[in-house]
Amino acid sequence: MSDTPALEDRHFKPIDDDRLFPSGRSTHKPRILLLHGSARKRSYSRLVNEEAARILERLGAEARVFNPSGLPLPDDAEPTHPKVRELRDLVTWSEGMVWCSPERHGSMSGIMKTQIDWIPLSLGAVRPTQGKTLAVMQVSGGSQSFNAVNQMRILGRWMRLVTIPNQSSAAKAFNEFDEAGRMRASSYYDRIVDVMEELVKFTLLTRDSSAYLVDRYSERRESATELSKRVNQKSI
Repeated sequence: MSDTPALEDRHFKPIDDDRLFPSGRSTHKPRILLLHGSARKRSYSRLVNEEAARILERLGAEARVFNPSGLPLPDDAEPTHPKVRELRDLVTWSEGMVWCSPERHGSMSGIMKTQIDWIPLSLGAVRPTQGKTLAVMQVSGGSQSFNAVNQMRILGRWMRLVTIPNQSSAAKAFNEFDEAGRMRASSYYDRIVDVMEELVKFTLLTRDSSAYLVDRYSERRESATELSKRVNQKSI
């Protein structure tokens, strides 16, 4: 059963417990970036994220909410655009993310997808999302749905994020907030607390070993030049 002639032994490595369970653990607050999928003045995805940020801070995390207003369409501006640079810097800073989108026409919003599309798989030698944690949430104007969170899970996997099992979907979101924009106590609010609690736990568990968790045999076989060409394609 140990006969593996197709394996290249110089690139195949046994599991390294020291890298998987490092003795030196980070002590700074978990850094969480929250993205929402609407630029409306009373955006319920933003209001949900603001509630989530408060919960994250109560859990000992540092939370930052990105404002997508003014972010250009993908490929309609240079990566040096101030909003693009702001988004990418925040993604690099973060150790985990929250994506919260309204459901529009049965899917995530275009604003949500635009933010994700501006996040590259690689920035030079740095992969800004790989191995970091992700929580997905959505708000709906009508009955409860899971279309947006399901789509964001696919994108999270594509961006090589560790997407946590729990998620939140708030139906008829306009009923869940008071005039001041604060979310009322409800089962929907409780679920957001659950999701943030799980996100912080997963982030604490994985952040010191995230690079090792996504260290792959197939990529070790590639040269650095070949890998750069593959993840920085210019022709798409």
